[in-house]
Amino acid sequence: MRKFLMIALNTVALISIAAVAFAAEGANTYGDLVYFGAALGMAIAAAGCGIGQGLGLKAACEGTARNPEASNKITVALILGLAFVESLAIYALVVNLMLLTA
Repeated sequence: MRKFLMIALNTVALISIAAVAFAAEGANTYGDLVYFGAALGMAIAAAGCGIGQGLGLKAACEGTARNPEASNKITVALILGLAFVESLAIYALVVNLMLLTA
């Protein structure tokens, strides 16, 4: 019974994919899924970058509280790290814009 079920599910999956594979080249068969995927991808990237920036700021504040003399070095490293984290969000934005315009 299990083998028959797997064969049936694979057949249904292949038939549903075949419609997309044999579609006309100029037709957009995905519709609003591209927009949903781009929005979801940007939301995940923004949430991840926000969490990373928050954790970085938390660590910098704790480091400055423990060693106030090193606050200049910690501030430079914090700003550099925040710039790198923010660049990841910008890369995600560029990829999402490429998805929307393709």
